[in-house]
Amino acid sequence: MARDTTDQTPLTSVSELSAYLASGARPKEQFRLGTEHEKFAFFCADHSPVPYAGEASISALLKGMQEKLGWDPIMDGDNIIGLAERAGMGAISIEPGGQFELSGAPLETIHQTCSESNRHLDVLRDVAEPMGIRFLGIGGSPKWSLSETPQMPKSRYEIMTRYMPKVGAKGLDMMYRTCTIQVNLDFSSEEDMARKMRLSMKLQPVATALFASSPFTEGKPNGLLSWRGDIWRDTDNQRSGLLPFVFNNDFGFEDYVEWALDVPMYFVVRDGKYHDCTHVTFRQFMNGALKGEVADWQPTMGDWTNHLSTLFPDVRLKRFLEMRGADGGPWRRICALPAFWVGLLYDDAALAAAEELTAGWNFEDVLQLRDAVPAKALKAEVTGRPLREVAKAVVEISRSGLAARKRLNSEGQDETVFLTTLDEVLAKKATMADDLLMLYNGRWQQSVEPIFDEFKY
Repeated sequence: MARDTTDQTPLTSVSELSAYLASGARPKEQFRLGTEHEKFAFFCADHSPVPYAGEASISALLKGMQEKLGWDPIMDGDNIIGLAERAGMGAISIEPGGQFELSGAPLETIHQTCSESNRHLDVLRDVAEPMGIRFLGIGGSPKWSLSETPQMPKSRYEIMTRYMPKVGAKGLDMMYRTCTIQVNLDFSSEEDMARKMRLSMKLQPVATALFASSPFTEGKPNGLLSWRGDIWRDTDNQRSGLLPFVFNNDFGFEDYVEWALDVPMYFVVRDGKYHDCTHVTFRQFMNGALKGEVADWQPTMGDWTNHLSTLFPDVRLKRFLEMRGADGGPWRRICALPAFWVGLLYDDAALAAAEELTAGWNFEDVLQLRDAVPAKALKAEVTGRPLREVAKAVVEISRSGLAARKRLNSEGQDETVFLTTLDEVLAKKATMADDLLMLYNGRWQQSVEPIFDEFKY
């Protein structure tokens, strides 16, 4: 999650909220991609989670990374909770259970974002290994219970931890026991945003299936291939999941704003202090609901940008689009996820082909698919067609889009090389979760302990 902002520009009308989103539009030649990935930190000696404080800890990792990189610390009170690159491009943050996240800089090619992740993991390993710490790239915590999982001292998370059990059964699991890979992508206009958001909303369950990697909970198979995907089915559904209005042909910025206005807030930040605002919606806030509760009760642009970051639909709209459907995974998947979406959304012919492929899918079709994918992954169906067939066609469209971009590395390879891991999933008819279950029931002798050694960063 990004650093919470304190932009003091006053808000006086709802139209300013739409204008903020619209201001993200940029010419196609200026399109960039930003990749985010999370991973679980663990001690090599006993595979236990890493606490926030101490000589070998999350805070020590952040301070070590600060020394190596020279990035600025992000503080919450006296606690270091992240790092920001001085050019304002990339950031390192911590999720509620200590999941370590790189929010990558906006870059031009998949080659660059892949190299960035490589460099991040190399530096992180240098800092972590002397502490006996390594990292696991997977969609769900395979071993630790909620009570065993540490809690990071971040004010936003304290408010969320109190609130989540009131609005869903699995919100705390989402916060403390899941990891993801995401990519943030640009749009050129309101129409371009709407096309991309509609298509990617339809295809998020395809990404969930292809990247499924969370079959274990508390040391045992959980009966699912994407436990993370299932968790999102009951995590504050007022702010999560599929958005029906995105499927309308006239969908635009205003529709997203109108929805966001009626979602309860988490907080406002005033003078560095977080005030719990879960009892009011942003619309009520705009109408003066916090007058008398908070000294500076008038809403600001910083409040709006913070509120946007607390909304969790499968595709999130800010001044760019966030693809949120995939489980975390090993290094190759950190590169495959942005490749998958860039190929589909950044080439006009590929975008049109993917729209044609999914033209017959309505909201109910996608919702059924989203509900089926956590357990079935590629064995699910959409509109009567096997999802594996659909996924194969989608990956081929993505490949055509990447090939058309002609972004080459120093060896003359284009970005299609990053789809190889997805080709393997489709060829084997097995997700990473299927592979993990096979290992669990075979060589691992029904233990999850080997996953920490065999899949560590």
